[in-house]
Amino acid sequence: MALDLTKLGTAATDWKTMAGDLAKLATDVRDGLAKKAEAARWQGVNATVTREFVGKTAKEFSDLQLEAESIANVLADAHAELTRYQKQAQTLTESAGKGDPYHKPPDPGLLVFDGPNGTVRVSEKMCTPEGTDQRTKDRIRWYADTLTGIVQHAAEVDAAAVRALGKSHGNDPQNAGHARYTSLDEEQLPRANELAGLGKNANPQQRAELRRLWDSLSPEARAQLWLAKKDDLMAAGILSPTMPQIAADAGAGKHDSESPGFEEWATEQKMKLLAEGADWKGMTDASRHMAHYLGNSGSPMNLPVDKMMTDVPGFKSYVDDIVRVNQDDWRKQALEEFRKNGGKPVAFPVEAKAPEGFYFTQETNQNWFYAVGGANSNVTGVVTAVPDANGNPKIGIDYQANVWDRYNWDEGKGVKVGPMEIPDGQMAKLHRVGLAQEFDMAGSSGVKHYDLGSAEPNNDPLPGPEESRDGRMNPGREQQQDRTTGGPRTGVVR
Repeated sequence: MALDLTKLGTAATDWKTMAGDLAKLATDVRDGLAKKAEAARWQGVNATVTREFVGKTAKEFSDLQLEAESIANVLADAHAELTRYQKQAQTLTESAGKGDPYHKPPDPGLLVFDGPNGTVRVSEKMCTPEGTDQRTKDRIRWYADTLTGIVQHAAEVDAAAVRALGKSHGNDPQNAGHARYTSLDEEQLPRANELAGLGKNANPQQRAELRRLWDSLSPEARAQLWLAKKDDLMAAGILSPTMPQIAADAGAGKHDSESPGFEEWATEQKMKLLAEGADWKGMTDASRHMAHYLGNSGSPMNLPVDKMMTDVPGFKSYVDDIVRVNQDDWRKQALEEFRKNGGKPVAFPVEAKAPEGFYFTQETNQNWFYAVGGANSNVTGVVTAVPDANGNPKIGIDYQANVWDRYNWDEGKGVKVGPMEIPDGQMAKLHRVGLAQEFDMAGSSGVKHYDLGSAEPNNDPLPGPEESRDGRMNPGREQQQDRTTGGPRTGVVR
């Protein structure tokens, strides 16, 4: 937060100047002294020794210039990266401290401070007798994880710069010119390739490191990685959303903080019957989520996003609109990066959402109304520009829709399926008395490809949702599996 990066910027500038001066000297030696030595007509021992000495001297000037240029590139890239991460940390810390006075109820301000071993800790500025609600817990976790990731990212950039400087110098003051770097890409891309190769077998720490490297790479290096290991990158979760996945409200209160009575036991039995009734009526997702709520584990659950888009065409249109609104900007950025890189392939990540979340109404689809209700959603993807046979850019995007929410029954929510009804507030109380437990829900659609056009945008219809995915059960069987086990079949990102 307080690191003075000015000296690093000055050092990068000084080395760039040094590289320029050495380039002039190398040219003078090559075109002047070396040419004259080779063209001289004198013979003998002195002539042979002098020509060899002049040749070595000319090469040394050239090697010194390459070494200085490499060092300048490494320092400039490190300075740019560290400056960017510092600004991110400062902005996030300021945002956490302010809270959100416009949210209803207002989000409280948070304190950010150093934790052990390079971590960042976040806590509430003021404690309340009621304790920390779920939305605030989510905010604390997101700020702490994101800021800790930035610190780790800065440390990784620092370490990469140290390695690159060592290889550029070669640890031999009498022998210049070794590894040559145009940026930190040459140091970071091999590690990114290694991590990407792990695919779905990458553990959470490796996935986080891969995401940080992905963010650091230049558009050209990123394209190399994406075109070579696209499937592995997707399997490792490179398209997972980075936006805050925070509960929309405070929820019903603290779990198991009150004692249950006869009314709560009766509500629990009625809710079990409701879950069975919803299943019989074909509301399999609503039934599955109610059963998981009553399972009382609190473990996260997977959302079948492709099924959601199939069941509710309005939600599919909502996702399509996010792509439509942003596709011109993405195409223009791809064209600009493609030109800057001399017509070489480029790739960059994108993430976008609509101003408002999507709400599954009871009139539109009763199943998803009770299963999810209102949900946060966004689109993540990778935009690529690659040359065609004539060298013209072909621009496309590989993208997925992401949905996340928290299953809760806060005040104002009741349920009625057929003749059976549970009034407002009774479902929520099951969480407080420990007979049920709120849980996080999240999921992503299959990855779809869409042509963004080139000089002109593409207005073709966007691809539809996937009907099935390789290696997955059909939706009905998967939902039954989740109902009976009380937990998700697959891991969920939260």
